[in-house]
Amino acid sequence: QVQLVESGGGLVQAGGSLRLSCAASSGTFRLAMGWFRQAPGKERDIVAAISWSGAYARYADSVKGRFTISRNNAKNTVYLQMNSLKSEDTAVYYCAAQTTYSDYVPSTGFDSWGQGTQVTVTS
Repeated sequence: QVQLVESGGGLVQAGGSLRLSCAASSGTFRLAMGWFRQAPGKERDIVAAISWSGAYARYADSVKGRFTISRNNAKNTVYLQMNSLKSEDTAVYYCAAQTTYSDYVPSTGFDSWGQGTQVTVTS
């Protein structure tokens, strides 16, 4: 399994932006990547995911049009650009990865996880 380290979380006002980064300890070739979040008292839900090539991405309905997932395989890094943040986006955000042998976006089966980074949006 690959080691994942998230960064970029913090405190932001509603309407603001943050960019999260997830650095992988080894090459991200053949790794589909995803961002999940978990708010207090709630389950961990997928926010966005991207295929290993970056050609395909999928978003939760709640973040479509506001968040963008991208990746730079040369830097072994995945990003989550979050714009127009809302108070309901407040959560711990986790990066996750899984090996895929086809270039597609999985919704389940992620088996490597980061420690998480807190995002707090104030209204």
